[in-house]
Amino acid sequence: MGALDDDLAHALEIAYRTPDMVAQRAAVLDLSDPLPGEDALDVGCGNGALACELAARIGPSGSVTGVDPSPAMLALAADSVPPDGGATVRVRAGDASGLPFPDASFDVLTAVQVYEYVPDMPGALAEAHRVLRAGGRLLVLDTDWDSLVWHSSDVGRMQRILTAWDEHVADPHLPRRLGRLLHDAGFTVTRREVLPMLNVGHDPNTLSAGVIDFVSGFVPGRAGVTEADVTAWRADLESLGPDYFFSLNRYLFLAVR
Repeated sequence: MGALDDDLAHALEIAYRTPDMVAQRAAVLDLSDPLPGEDALDVGCGNGALACELAARIGPSGSVTGVDPSPAMLALAADSVPPDGGATVRVRAGDASGLPFPDASFDVLTAVQVYEYVPDMPGALAEAHRVLRAGGRLLVLDTDWDSLVWHSSDVGRMQRILTAWDEHVADPHLPRRLGRLLHDAGFTVTRREVLPMLNVGHDPNTLSAGVIDFVSGFVPGRAGVTEADVTAWRADLESLGPDYFFSLNRYLFLAVR
């Protein structure tokens, strides 16, 4: 999707606060299991919410660093407040394909909804392997957009819009390749989990409400989708009431260096 402007960063900030995303961060923390005194790196740290939750687990004897390529998101992350008794959170510019750290700097690395945007996955995983210490843990969460079930009264229009939406990432089906990619990068995958997202009923405080906004801003002019198509699509979803249904799977991989 490229660099984030201030409006999109603000929309993401709202989405990060939804119960869906709160539950997602909890799943990431449970599986990555950050320990007191460890050094953690959150790649694609966004607004810093996950970094602060890592800091609470790690405590003052460890460290948490967040990197993100977006100045707008880094500005939000810089304003995030670590919890009392937590590790200090530092943020800096950087991306998954070129991590600005020495070899063997971290015990745990999280990459949540990051790698699906990266064209050079072998290079990005080589970077993760490089900055992790021996025995360090890599927690990856990404989406397979084929898992999306989204009810609409116009199935053809929905399919055209979702086909256009696939262009927002480098690989809309990355999880099905991640096992092999991690193996080839020198990691051992120890856990695989699926995290289902389910929204029934149109509610602005859900993941899917945020996705509607992101899709609406991205798809016009792609795959033959027009502004009129998007306007009609939004109106249709908002009118479905109790028939509104959105389900999406996200996949978590825990790998050890």
